[in-house]
Amino acid sequence: MTVLIVGSGHNALVAACYLARAGERVRVLERDEVLGGAVSTVERFPGHLVDRGSSAHIMIRHTGIVEDLELDRFGLRYIDCDPWGFTPAHPVTGAPPIVFHRDLDRTCDSIAGACGERDALAYRRFVTVWSERSARVMRAFGSGPTPGHLLRSFWGLDASAGGSALSREFLQTGDALLDATFDDERLKASLAWFGAQSGPPMSEPGTAPMVGFAALMHTLPPGRAVGGSGALTRALVARLRADGGEVTAGDAAVEIARARGGWRVRTAGGQELRARSVIAGTHVLTTLDLLRVGGFDADVLDDWRRRIRVGPGIGMAVRLATGELPRYPGAADRESARGLQFLVSDRAQLRRAHGAALAGDLPPRPVVLAMSFSAVDPSVAPPGQHQLSLWAQWHPYRLTDGSDWAGHAEREADRIVAEVDAHAPGFADSVLARHVQTPVDLERELGLRGGNIMHVEMSLDQMMMWRPLPELSGQRVPGAPGLYLTGASTHPGGGVSGASGRNAARAVLRDLRRGRFPLPGRR
Repeated sequence: MTVLIVGSGHNALVAACYLARAGERVRVLERDEVLGGAVSTVERFPGHLVDRGSSAHIMIRHTGIVEDLELDRFGLRYIDCDPWGFTPAHPVTGAPPIVFHRDLDRTCDSIAGACGERDALAYRRFVTVWSERSARVMRAFGSGPTPGHLLRSFWGLDASAGGSALSREFLQTGDALLDATFDDERLKASLAWFGAQSGPPMSEPGTAPMVGFAALMHTLPPGRAVGGSGALTRALVARLRADGGEVTAGDAAVEIARARGGWRVRTAGGQELRARSVIAGTHVLTTLDLLRVGGFDADVLDDWRRRIRVGPGIGMAVRLATGELPRYPGAADRESARGLQFLVSDRAQLRRAHGAALAGDLPPRPVVLAMSFSAVDPSVAPPGQHQLSLWAQWHPYRLTDGSDWAGHAEREADRIVAEVDAHAPGFADSVLARHVQTPVDLERELGLRGGNIMHVEMSLDQMMMWRPLPELSGQRVPGAPGLYLTGASTHPGGGVSGASGRNAARAVLRDLRRGRFPLPGRR
């Protein structure tokens, strides 16, 4: 075997597909019976195909990976979420909803009616400026985070503005960008909530590009994979097998160790597999644990572990089977149900929730993102029913009072559903069944340490050439030739992008073909 890949998250599968397409012998090992990690879909309720993790796919639609691997030939089909965003009517003033269409003119018309003409003009300028900037960020995400790659990605951008001014704009907080651009607080809160889906609050330095990424939604909006988020995983697995790759589910790796001529991976089921190269697609802390069992330098591993910051956790999810869609006052289903529903009108609510999470407390009031993709793809729910995913941020993994999450799960789910009901009266009565995923549940089921869906915090000091640590940012492990990293723990971070997997495959192929170490014998 040329390459063993530990874990079947979407980045691991992307790496496997590129390697198998290049003619390498590849095998993927997965501990779970369900492939795909957080990009997977299961039947939680009768007739309902429910996502275990991600629901909307944004970044991967901008990377070219779907087209490059021809995943449409293997059953993957996306439906555009258009409108891609929706903010309900103001709860106090009654100002009409804000609808973010793919079409910029229609979006500006909605903003003019809800927030005023000045903000509509400001939004048009914002999209004009940040579309190109965000495209450059995506280009930087598509290659290794070396200074040379980053410089080439941004070279020539707004050269007339001057490098110092441009650097300041990229390094500023999301809140600073919003305050300098818009007047209406509800519009600012909507875009701040969009940006905060990466994890950090918009008060942190370097979060302006997370807000600016909204501009790209007018080029290509979030996509809903037909049949659920796991449709991406199914297409990747089908592509991999078509090119001769192998996938094994239900047998966890328990050790990664050096072996003569390469590496050895031992599994819970008693297998001992050897390969010239190993790509670890697990959480970076899980990878360090596997290396410790394999006899890697414990002092080095301890140093890395201490310096990698997972953070307090990000949030929790509630998956619902319902009899109807939320009915937001002043909005039709075609406006509100197809995209991301930003149930927030003031950034103070975001700030209070994040502050509580830092203190290890539950939020005073949950901040909720609602997604009702059965309105886009009816195949995920039985006839006459709908399905919603509610993501609530921020909820800490460890609670300061020492209480167990199991005692809070149902009450928090009640509060999260009540938030939707506050914006869409009567919604709570339509709920038929629900599945709650607390931060502890996210760790237990999906291997997301500390409940962090981004693996490690997406703060400025843990991004680009610092993710997860400077010495690991090239996706190679120092002192361990032939061992590589992929997944959300590595550049460019969390979210469904596949870029880390493609970068890992490129690194493996470069090393193999430069003769850095010999290929193993065919077995």
